[in-house]
Amino acid sequence: MTHRRLRCAVPAVLWVVWVVFSAAAAVSAQTRTVTDPVGRTVRIPEEPRRVITLAPSLTEMVFALGAGHRVVGVSRYSNFPPQVQDLPKVGSYVQPDVEKIVALTPDLCLAVKDGNPREVVEKLERLGIAVYAVNPKNLQEVMETLTALGDVLQAQEEARKVRDRMERRLEEVDRRLRGVERRPRVFFQIGVTPIVSVGTETFAQELIHRAGGVNVAAGPEPYPRFSVEQVLALRPDVIVVSSMEREQVFETVRAEWMRWRGIPAVAFERIHLVPSDLFDRPGPRLADGLELLARILHPERFHGGF
Repeated sequence: MTHRRLRCAVPAVLWVVWVVFSAAAAVSAQTRTVTDPVGRTVRIPEEPRRVITLAPSLTEMVFALGAGHRVVGVSRYSNFPPQVQDLPKVGSYVQPDVEKIVALTPDLCLAVKDGNPREVVEKLERLGIAVYAVNPKNLQEVMETLTALGDVLQAQEEARKVRDRMERRLEEVDRRLRGVERRPRVFFQIGVTPIVSVGTETFAQELIHRAGGVNVAAGPEPYPRFSVEQVLALRPDVIVVSSMEREQVFETVRAEWMRWRGIPAVAFERIHLVPSDLFDRPGPRLADGLELLARILHPERFHGGF
């Protein structure tokens, strides 16, 4: 190479090096390192613009925070708010589709520790996709998760408003139930064949207790199974059927229970249908579930509605 060509090449090489380092610096400046609620140190975009939610509860939270316009993909059973139905689906809660996720070029995936497979999260991270995980177990942790997601999405003020509204609604239920002496015995049915209820470590259990009821299926098993005879022995005052199928399944279940007049809930016709996603999705709509259940268990305290 002649000296003249060398003199021309050196500035060109230096320019390329400068561009590369400048780009790297820009990327670095646009990201930040945070600790997610499950204790993982993760590097996330300063302001995520292409978000994928790997659980219906996360979809609801992001939209509640006013950041729904950033969501480019959701898990299969995400159905609220209604506009999410038109978004690309990236597999189910327990089986996310990595190829579909990658094809949507997200800059952030939101995951749930107890539900989304760990190997999927690790694979996404190896592919250079940031994954921020949460794992709320009760109402208080749901509100803490809203605050955390507000920080991640640069929606802190909206997170504060959503959390404040949720807290006010919970406190209003507490106020109306203050002084309640009799707590109805509740059988909360989430499965038909076999009959499945909810144990102590569930959102439904917390809502039953806070709504002024007693969960007759409380115990260490999260989702215990029962025979009809076992439910008869428990003698619930109220049977609550939680279903995604609404009226279709409810009428079948109700007709089955109506055969057993020895159950107080049947004798006094206190069998109720509730939407399952108000009781098993950790998000703002748990407040809806609590209000609904409180009205079912203690209608005398809610004549004027909320």
